[in-house]
Amino acid sequence: MKTFSLPEKASCIIFDIDSTLYENACYQREQVDCQIRHFASVRGVSYDEACGMIENARIRYAEKHSHGNGPDSSRTVKASLGNALAELGIPIEESVEWRKMLIKPEKYLHVDLKLKEALSSLSSRFDFSVLTNNPADIGRRTLRTLGVADFFPRIIGLDTFMLSKPHKRLFLEAAALCGARPEKSISVGDRFDIDIAVPLSLGMGGILVEAVEDVYRLPEVLLN
Repeated sequence: MKTFSLPEKASCIIFDIDSTLYENACYQREQVDCQIRHFASVRGVSYDEACGMIENARIRYAEKHSHGNGPDSSRTVKASLGNALAELGIPIEESVEWRKMLIKPEKYLHVDLKLKEALSSLSSRFDFSVLTNNPADIGRRTLRTLGVADFFPRIIGLDTFMLSKPHKRLFLEAAALCGARPEKSISVGDRFDIDIAVPLSLGMGGILVEAVEDVYRLPEVLLN
């Protein structure tokens, strides 16, 4: 776990879901692979060719959206899969439908009692939002499967504004749903470029986690 510019008296935590609130490498790979397989089928190319096309699209996106400020001015914005597909001519609206059709969290995940305990402790002080690059319905299904949906009445998904992280509007909207200013908000996620860099540029704090075990420890970090 790494913390960045944690605000005093924060009132809002914006959580990522995938590889943040659970750890399942097989499911994480399948979420990406199922979309690449579908893209390959649509374009009539092999899986390997599709992977190459998407990687090149990520590079093009990063070159267009590089930034020169923040805690590390040498970093560039990494493209999410949704942004990479958009770069290849697949609109976000179409990506949303692909994900709804292909992604099945119920096949891979289960109730996490330690996660429930950690979130219960944090909820005594913080309001929560969820910000996911999956459609909101997939996010809700994932949270239900983990047994923590009741903690997250506020969720912004890929289909809420047809925008993908790290677009700054999404983080501002997630804070606003909690009635919080950016400087009173903390973004928690597993990818610096996607979950942390833009929130920091907006004046938020950030917590980069390596696994859900770090989320279990958040009460120790934020409540003491």
